[in-house]
Amino acid sequence: MARQSSIRANVAVATSIGAAYAPVMIRRLYDWMMQLAAHGRATTALFWVSFAESSFFPIPPDVMLVPMVLRQRDKAWWFALVAVVGSVLGGVAGYAIGYFLLESVGQPVLRFYGLTGKFQEFSATFNEYGVWILIIKGMTPIPYKLLTITAGATQMNLAAFVVASVIARAMRFVLVAGLLYWFGEPIREFIEKRLTLVTTVLVVLVVGGFAMVKLLV
Repeated sequence: MARQSSIRANVAVATSIGAAYAPVMIRRLYDWMMQLAAHGRATTALFWVSFAESSFFPIPPDVMLVPMVLRQRDKAWWFALVAVVGSVLGGVAGYAIGYFLLESVGQPVLRFYGLTGKFQEFSATFNEYGVWILIIKGMTPIPYKLLTITAGATQMNLAAFVVASVIARAMRFVLVAGLLYWFGEPIREFIEKRLTLVTTVLVVLVVGGFAMVKLLV
């Protein structure tokens, strides 16, 4: 029962694919990633999963990051760093897809995950608020591939994209790793079921902090 609950939680965090085959596909990918998390080269696998998730892969690297940190809590920050670096570099690949291959690759990927409507929504404001969209949305379970492809399609400044991606991904993965490092297994279920709540609170604090600084200055 606990295992099924965990799978459903991660399926909710993962992107929505066609209803006919999504549960089976996500379940198999989830099981495969859990096996990778216990593999001798789990760190390398975490990097590539983080990389791929930023442009086309459906399941977020948190699925691997959680059990890896719980197994070796002394390496929590190293695992978080690996996830951040892989995700940001994968984000650059997603940016390139949006910039150079939107019609041939980007649009099919977005259609596959049912994100075309969101893409159109973000495209309208990405040039003006791209950095904030990346930082705020990049910290949440929203499919990061949507943001990276949109950034490339709208030709967002690449340097600003990379900086915003580093901030967003670092805050997300360091948050997960930190909670697990300090609280261990008891916090696992909370993270898997309430990750959106945790990141939303963090987003509010970050945005509120920037607003306060702006008012004081």
